[in-house]
Amino acid sequence: MTTAVAPSARLTAEDRCDRCGAQAYLRVELASGGELLFCAHHAREHGDKLKQVAVTVHDETHKLSSTPAPAPEDEL
Repeated sequence: MTTAVAPSARLTAEDRCDRCGAQAYLRVELASGGELLFCAHHAREHGDKLKQVAVTVHDETHKLSSTPAPAPEDEL
């Protein structure tokens, strides 16, 4: 398995997990030419199997650990 991060392969909010429909943070490209998209939860759950079938993996789960900016005072 190769982990690849390519600007053209960026995942957006429109990319949805093939398992549950949540926002996808992981794209797995298969040798057959297909791809699978997973939320972080399902990527962890199926990680061992994905390693066996993946040609490349585009992982953006690091976006989940970012601390969001605080709300402006007038919105509180």
